[in-house]
Amino acid sequence: MSNESAIISLFDRWERVWHEGQYDLVPSCVAETYLRHDQKGDRTVTRDAYAAEIAKIREERPGIRVVVYDHTFAGDRAWFRFAFKWTDTKTGEAHSQAGMQLYRIEAGKLAETWLTMAPPGSAWPDAVAQEHWTSPPPGK
Repeated sequence: MSNESAIISLFDRWERVWHEGQYDLVPSCVAETYLRHDQKGDRTVTRDAYAAEIAKIREERPGIRVVVYDHTFAGDRAWFRFAFKWTDTKTGEAHSQAGMQLYRIEAGKLAETWLTMAPPGSAWPDAVAQEHWTSPPPGK
């Protein structure tokens, strides 16, 4: 399997974790310890702790989707331009938050990430997103 094929397979599984709650896939996606550089600061989390964070987000925002508009895979790096989209279960109001994320992949697993988020309510201007995280961006 080529390196790009392996990365596509990794992110296809990672999408199922986020969208379908398939937490049994986490060990095949995330290194034992995962370095995160995000709004909570620089931190190292275990794969189990990070899976618990995702589960909590999915519980607080049922039906949350990570909508990808563009991505690039290069060597041991992956980059995504995305938005979180969800509906408030109490009000029915649609919410979004745009972001960009870069991953470092080691031994076929997510080892480190840099995440930057725009303010809540932000969205990218794209009319159409990718069908899946690893699908070609629309128009390309």
